Amino acid sequence: MDCIICGSSDLELLDIKNKYYHCQDCEVIFIDPTEIVAQAEEKERYEGHDNNHQNEGYVQMFEDFIEELIEPHLDLEKINDVLEFGCGPGPVLADLLEAQALEVDRYDPYFFPEKVFLDKKYDLITSTEVFEHFSDPIKEMELLTSHLKDGGHLAVMTSFHPGPEEFEDWWYNWDPTHIVFYNQKTFSKLASDFGLDIIYTDQEKYILFKA
Repeated sequence: MDCIICGSSDLELLDIKNKYYHCQDCEVIFIDPTEIVAQAEEKERYEGHDNNHQNEGYVQMFEDFIEELIEPHLDLEKINDVLEFGCGPGPVLADLLEAQALEVDRYDPYFFPEKVFLDKKYDLITSTEVFEHFSDPIKEMELLTSHLKDGGHLAVMTSFHPGPEEFEDWWYNWDPTHIVFYNQKTFSKLASDFGLDIIYTDQEKYILFKA
């Protein structure tokens, strides 16, 4: 088996609960493909989440995302087109961005399946709590970057893994639909491969790329 990010065969098997592999080169951790949950089970799990405007903590998460990752680094007055990629059943982030007078397209393979992004390019693509669900991150990055304008930004939120030693007790892998985990080195590899600059990262859960 080769790494799903960089193609390296230098993998460490982490035989924890399910089978996970840790790449010694780009440091991604990913689940054995045979352990990936079925799409029907994944969708059912999403539907059980309380992800809507009535959930104050959920709304606050996206307000923090805008305040800490978007507003300090982007001039919102110069953003014309936004794609919220993987918005889920309750597209709170899209609503919050629209409240700032931005035009936002919504896409989610389960809940907003119309591929509204076809034949379009965006100033900003947001993807929050989505990257950890990608069974093929390279394919998804090819898609996302192909819909970024020159100089456009990709804003991502996903929890960076703490390393293989602490992975077993890390809360973020308890969700069976979380199947791939990144850190700074992993994202730097992706940025290099896709011709992106990393504008900002807190090396914890936020990273902002520029095309």
